Amino acid sequence: MDEEVPLNWNRWIRQIHRWLSMVFTLAIVINGVAVAQHKYTNALGLLAVAPLAFLFLSGLYLFVLPYVSKLRRRTG
Repeated sequence: MDEEVPLNWNRWIRQIHRWLSMVFTLAIVINGVAVAQHKYTNALGLLAVAPLAFLFLSGLYLFVLPYVSKLRRRTG
């Protein structure tokens, strides 16, 4: 029999948030180099916006998490 291992969403979201921050930083560096070389395009600018949107969502989740868990402890 296989034992079920509970999926820890908080750990996954936190890890994804960390990796997204690295992707975002890399996108910003790429944008900076493109601007310095006068090769900037709007599509290249959007390269940094995509990870930023996901960073916002995962960061919002991580920000709200302690308040929700505290509320659950009080009512539960």
